[in-house]
Amino acid sequence: MNTKSVDVLIIGAGPSGCVSAAYLHQKGLTVQVIEKSKFPRFVIGESLLPRSMEHFKEVGLLDCLEAMNFEKKKGARFIRNEEVCLFDFSKKYTEGWNWTWQVPRADFDKALADEIIRKGVDIAFEWAVTDIKFEGTNSKTTIKDNQGNEKTINAKFVIDSSGYGRVLPRLLDLEKPSPLPKHSSIFTHVKDSNRPLGKEGTIITFDVVKPQVWIWVIPFSNGNTSIGVVGPTEFIESYKGNTTEMLSEMLKLSKHYYNRFKGVDFLFDPICIKNYSKSVKQLYGEGYALTGNSSEFLDPVFSSGVAFATESSLVAAKLVARQLNGEKVDWENEYTNHIKKGVDVFSSYVKEWYTENLQTLFFHRPENPEIKEKICAVLAGYVWDETNPFVKKHDRAVSSMAHLIRMESQQ
Repeated sequence: MNTKSVDVLIIGAGPSGCVSAAYLHQKGLTVQVIEKSKFPRFVIGESLLPRSMEHFKEVGLLDCLEAMNFEKKKGARFIRNEEVCLFDFSKKYTEGWNWTWQVPRADFDKALADEIIRKGVDIAFEWAVTDIKFEGTNSKTTIKDNQGNEKTINAKFVIDSSGYGRVLPRLLDLEKPSPLPKHSSIFTHVKDSNRPLGKEGTIITFDVVKPQVWIWVIPFSNGNTSIGVVGPTEFIESYKGNTTEMLSEMLKLSKHYYNRFKGVDFLFDPICIKNYSKSVKQLYGEGYALTGNSSEFLDPVFSSGVAFATESSLVAAKLVARQLNGEKVDWENEYTNHIKKGVDVFSSYVKEWYTENLQTLFFHRPENPEIKEKICAVLAGYVWDETNPFVKKHDRAVSSMAHLIRMESQQ
């Protein structure tokens, strides 16, 4: 069996794996990326947050993305019946990027992978990890291709960026139930032939059609649009028929979008992901770290997936580089505590979205510009800025403010 030895093995060539690989390659470490798919390939997670732009820039991956002319995302719109709440990333509390992109991930991920290959990183496509054994921080990973050929990768460290593949959580028994309620989603792409002109046609929108049910609409620059419905699992399962019939029926719930998408062909059979929230027992161990969706996945409502993927992968890569350089790294404090801090903030906002406390803040009139700026910073991914009281007091700020609004409305 063929054997290859590298400093770092990265499992997965999505945004998380590419950011880690680009950083480690910059630092002169040898990197092997293993990717079970052939690119381009479809994956969900099409709306980015401004925070991620910092990560792409730091590791030299911004130029290749700018060349793709993806749809710019300068904010987000939330709709509930006739009520509209518009967030503008240029009007946020925390300093940082004021825009990002809405992307077909097949094109986006391929652009990143092509760029790190161009830089000199080796990606083995259509190889899957079948086994891994650790001896201290050193590991022996068995990989297999579609023809059954096997190879062994010896590495001093492994970064799992396998996303929904969740390779190490499965192989090392690290899975644990998510504390978030059980929700599911069903989604597809359409050729957006009825798209309105101007901003109305290109802004990402979250359309609340029932208290815990909402529809995403993510327009792309190629003329296609991603549409999906999210709700409690029992709500999704209450619709019968195939996925095309289910999604077509659910779209009737939207006053805003039903006519726009009525009769428009789905570009692929809608995909249904049930009980999508994931968690793990730990984010790292001796010789490995979990990044992105291979560790935690919360909920699609605030598009936090790619932001956590790139944040965790860049932080992990920096710690790996230091450790392989002989430094002692405090993984618990510098990695777990840092990532958990951001996850906890977003988890609070996801929970408060489904309790409707956050919706109370979004749709209350007149708007409070100061509060809106602070929440906008959270929605832009700046969830580590503890000068923002809506970050520092995330576990009670939203519910307290919603309670005050309700008290005022009763007077």
